[in-house]
Amino acid sequence: MSAAKLAAILNQGAAIHLVDVRAAHELAQGRIAGARHLPLAELPQRLAELPADRPVVFYCHSGGRSFQACRFAAAQGHGELYNLDGGIVAWLRAGFELTP
Repeated sequence: MSAAKLAAILNQGAAIHLVDVRAAHELAQGRIAGARHLPLAELPQRLAELPADRPVVFYCHSGGRSFQACRFAAAQGHGELYNLDGGIVAWLRAGFELTP
């Protein structure tokens, strides 16, 4: 999913679950408003915490780890999953802001 598409979905107030899979030390850079932090390393143990009744969008710094999160969750049979293409880097390049 592109940064522009995610921003449009968030602006519409759509019911999605936004998950930041970066490591804790990366959070100082900021996050996308409304995101929940769930480090990629913890995803196998905490996958059940993700809602099954709405889309889940994963993101990280540049898209690699969030892609892995999507693949893992899909392999476990989780529902509608998306990766923020290019991660935080693409989000910022598109002119969108992060929250502290």
